[in-house]
Amino acid sequence: MENSHVLLTEEQMSDMAELFKIFGDSTRIRILNALALVPSCGCGNPQCQCCAPGMCVSHLSNKLSMTQPAISYQLRILKQAKLVKNRRVGKQICYSLADDHVKTILRMAREHLEE
Repeated sequence: MENSHVLLTEEQMSDMAELFKIFGDSTRIRILNALALVPSCGCGNPQCQCCAPGMCVSHLSNKLSMTQPAISYQLRILKQAKLVKNRRVGKQICYSLADDHVKTILRMAREHLEE
């Protein structure tokens, strides 16, 4: 049988199921949502700290009323899934969404639920 009409391969389906498992935890959704709401000035200068939005673990912990170890654990999972990235700013590690796809997934899920 020819696979020319297959939308997803078996490997892609498996990878997608793993990705959706990551989105299956409300704590991780809360973290992603908080990171999606961090504003950026948008000037485009790669040296500009406010163009690379992000939040450190302590800020996320305060914002979400969770312990820092709990936030760190979930951030590790999100980073392994390539949904968040981090960068060092002084002594802090700031986390941000890995790319616009993550924000799009969150927005599309919200829109689907609102239908």
